[in-house]
Amino acid sequence: MTIRFVCLSHTSVIPELRSIVIDYVAAGYVVQWRCVPGSEPHVAKARLTIVAAMTVWTALGVHTPFDPTCTLVTSHVFSPGTLAGIRLALAIYSLVALIVNIVWQAVVVDTIDSFFSYFTNLTYIGLCSYMWASSVQTIAYALHVRRFHTDSGAQREYPLQRWPRILQFLHLLLWSTVTTFPFIVTIVYWVLLASSETFATRYSSWNNLTVHAMNSAFALFEVLFTRAGPMPWTHIPFLILLLGGYLGVAYITYATQGFYTYSFLNPKKQGALLAAYIVGIAAAAVILFTVVWCITWVRNRIWKKDASEKYDQVPMGEFKA
Repeated sequence: MTIRFVCLSHTSVIPELRSIVIDYVAAGYVVQWRCVPGSEPHVAKARLTIVAAMTVWTALGVHTPFDPTCTLVTSHVFSPGTLAGIRLALAIYSLVALIVNIVWQAVVVDTIDSFFSYFTNLTYIGLCSYMWASSVQTIAYALHVRRFHTDSGAQREYPLQRWPRILQFLHLLLWSTVTTFPFIVTIVYWVLLASSETFATRYSSWNNLTVHAMNSAFALFEVLFTRAGPMPWTHIPFLILLLGGYLGVAYITYATQGFYTYSFLNPKKQGALLAAYIVGIAAAAVILFTVVWCITWVRNRIWKKDASEKYDQVPMGEFKA
């Protein structure tokens, strides 16, 4: 469908017009301009702003229209209803695990003050958040699919496709974090931090397996058995910024509570090796993101049934001057 704008003035209507046009382009409409003499410079400036805005969103993975083949809520293996059920089960389990962990630290061991200082816990909160967000979107899509079979006028869609672009981007970035950070947590814990206390009690055994092993299993499920991804390379700087932000949290914790959340962050004990740990973890994030990107790219080509279908190429909305 084509939307035509006729600009009759070069006054203050241009900013409002620019905002409206961006919304129409994001919805997949073709936008055409027709200007009266005198308005061309202002319209040209607005047009450049619109193109720049859409280019930035596209670079971040927020294409126009957003996820038209519904890759974020479908699977090559499971039906939408089954995928929704699995994601909901993982969401419930992760939420219960968080609640139990918080209650245990608050009531039994009295260490709740430092709960949010650990990268493991922050990562698991992100994983839980994604599972809930994705399960809600997948349930909504599954209900639309059911309606699609009974109503020829129904469309295959889910709520996130109609939400603001910033929320769409945050959902994609959250997927990038939950398919990267859990693997870092698992590797760092079992290589550097695990000790004889890991399985000392029944609770510690369950908790460590949940947040240091099953977290990666949840992430691996998203990588192997959904159609989400690969995500754009522009997400890597955001991952590095998040890791850098956590580094600040760790040293704020030391300044306020007097301990290092992870022993390898102690500069007095590690010396020059501390820089190697920091750079190594950042490099590991980039490597893991690349591995996940390659796996999802190969996965889509192994499972796609139609040779003409390209899940990783989403057309941008047409923009005409």
